[in-house]
This record gives sequence, C-alpha cells and structure tokens, in this order.
Amino acid sequence: MTGQEGPASHAYEVLAVRYGTWHTDKRKAYHSFEVYGEENEPLRIDYFFWVLRNALRTVVVDTGFRPEVAERRGRELLTPVPEALRRAGVDPDAVGHVVLTHFHYDHIGNVDLFPRAQLVAGGREYRFWTGETARQPLFSTAVEAAEVDAVRRAEAEHRLTLVPERDPGIPGVVFHEVPGHTPGQLVVEVGTAGRPVLLASDASHLYEEFEKERPFHIASSLPDMYEGLRWLRGRGRDAVVVPGHDARVLERFPVDAAGTVVRIA
Repeated sequence: MTGQEGPASHAYEVLAVRYGTWHTDKRKAYHSFEVYGEENEPLRIDYFFWVLRNALRTVVVDTGFRPEVAERRGRELLTPVPEALRRAGVDPDAVGHVVLTHFHYDHIGNVDLFPRAQLVAGGREYRFWTGETARQPLFSTAVEAAEVDAVRRAEAEHRLTLVPERDPGIPGVVFHEVPGHTPGQLVVEVGTAGRPVLLASDASHLYEEFEKERPFHIASSLPDMYEGLRWLRGRGRDAVVVPGHDARVLERFPVDAAGTVVRIA
C-alpha cells in the first residue's frame, strides 16, 4: 500500500451497530397518527450507531446513549456502546472522526470514548443547541445538557468541525443538512463499492416515514420534515437509504448471531 488515496480507497464498508431498543406503538411514534385512519399497532424502535471503514480510516457516526440515561428514559440498553464497538472491531483510539448527526440524547452520549477523534457536526445544529431557544422545555427534554457541554468543550479544544462551513476532510463522505426533526440534522452519504449509502439517522427514523411521508412525533419544523422525507424518498432510486431506528434494518441486511452488527455495504 502506497498511502496515497485514489477513488477506490474512498469506498467504505458500512456497519449499523444495534445497542438498544424501545417497545412502543405507532400512535406514540408518529405525529398525529390518528389522521391516517388506521388501527394502532405495536412498534419496536431500535437504536443504532454506524461505522464507516476502509483501509485508510475509521469513522463512527453517532455515539448512542449512556446506561444511566437509558434507565432514566425507559430505554433498554442491549449492549453498552464500548462493548458494541468491540463487537464491531472498532478501537476508539483508532477512530479519526466522529460524526454527530444531531444532538439528541441517543446520538451524542459517549463522545468521551473518542478522545483523539475530530468531531463533525452541523453548524446550524450546534448553534441551535448552544443557544437560548434550546433551553425551552419542548426542546431541552430531548437532550442531556452535560452531553451538549461535552461537544462544547471539544469546540474549545479545536476538535470540532462544523459543516458546511468547513470541510472535515473525509474523502468519500458527503454531508446533507436535512432539517425538520431538529434544526440542523445531518444525513451522511457514504461511497461504497456499490450504490451509495444514505444514513438518514433521524431525518427518517423508520422506512415508513419516508416511504409514506409520515412525520415522527418530534419535529422542530413539520414543513422542513416533509421536504426531507420527500428528498429521501427520491434518493431511494439511486442510493440505499438506511433509516435511523427501524427494526427492519436487521431483516433487510446481514446481521451477526448476536443481533448487534449489521452489514449495510
């Protein structure tokens, strides 16, 4: 290996790593579910983070929730994130970048596991959650203040790159700002050996969200969310769209015997 980067070196292996779950129903999950005139149904919400890996770099997308947060919020922690990383073959010290798609508690809970990594987040997202409006209860209950502070400390240590203002320098990875669920939610587009993979994160929690354009119950802007769902639906013609919390991810892609590591590409 020469160490020089060419187009082939930008193709990534993409893993979804399942670490938690929550049993709920459609009435709780979808915004105003009653308008669809359908019977309520049980729904399993799974919690993932994602790993992008090739011969030159390892990138982790989102960092999950911590055990004490899972207990307080009534979520089931199936595998603590450090152990889930081990199962995926990831050494936190070898991770060059950690992408934070948005700042909700189940996406930025373990940034301290990656002391050497450069964090990447949306500039709009960061400014919102470190601003005054984020203190309002309708927003603040979805985040953990200590975790937002951890990202703020990374910024003070010059370990935070805000996109699209700055290029984080991850060849083969493109970031799309798709607001709606939060003001600056990022969708991560990953080059692979086949079709590109779009990690929707919470721009679409479930396949049904973008396939039927049904917003989730947590939204900073419903019009923006609808636009994002339509965009994801259109991108499904040329890319593999992976929603952020759908249990059916384990049915559509190969998964290990423990039900933890899912191979997307």
